[in-house]
Amino acid sequence: MTEPDVLHTTADHVLTLTLNRPESLNALTPDQRERVIGLLSEASADPAVRAVVLTGTGRGFCAGADLRGAGTATATAAGERIAGGVARTLRTGAQRLIAAVLDCEKPVIAAVNGTAAGLGAHLAFACDLVLAAESARFIEVFVRRGLVPDAGGAYLLPRLVGPQRAKELMFFGDALTAADAERLGLVNRVVPDEDLDKTARAWADRLATGPTRALALTKQLVNASLDTDRGTAFAAEAAAQEINMTTSDAREGVRSFVERRSPAFRGH
Repeated sequence: MTEPDVLHTTADHVLTLTLNRPESLNALTPDQRERVIGLLSEASADPAVRAVVLTGTGRGFCAGADLRGAGTATATAAGERIAGGVARTLRTGAQRLIAAVLDCEKPVIAAVNGTAAGLGAHLAFACDLVLAAESARFIEVFVRRGLVPDAGGAYLLPRLVGPQRAKELMFFGDALTAADAERLGLVNRVVPDEDLDKTARAWADRLATGPTRALALTKQLVNASLDTDRGTAFAAEAAAQEINMTTSDAREGVRSFVERRSPAFRGH
């Protein structure tokens, strides 16, 4: 029996999503993309899920979009010429995937186990935390194909490393080692290959025992902060704090402080 292209398991409130096309370095098909989008949406609404890990099987995290299949901007550009078709494909495809990661109400950890190129690199960079195996490589491959970066790259990279570094990465398309990605601030931590799964699980377990709604609101505030002025950001912070103070976890956090004990957050 053939294994599914996206494996997913939930254990101890951690959802693990694994891209499972190792023979193609997990180049993403439209069906895989839609499956990941759906699972992230379900995770947002599922109280049993309090953290998400995204990884791949084999030597690749994700080598980008599967250009051999239909549904990618590149395939459309190389084939039919329908006015607005390429832009429509991006809006309804790769950009929806990146938005699904950014908008997921649970913290998402990328465990980058190998090559992350093009869409695959941006999929990792959209995650809240990025762990990379020592063998991981990040490649802004678009320039090598004569393409403009897509999948949110020109939005994500300048916010992570600044415009000049982003242009260097996108103009040259050189492979970036895990260590260099960490130095630039694209990766939170680099670990030996054999420790990647264990470290990702340890981080996810910590998040899964945290105040889930507070983490969701924090994620929203941080993601929105670079697109707003100070007054708007301060107003959003105050509103988020007001909302959060209605949660059981906030009350537990204050109570545990008063009682001088560790909090026991339940995720609501």
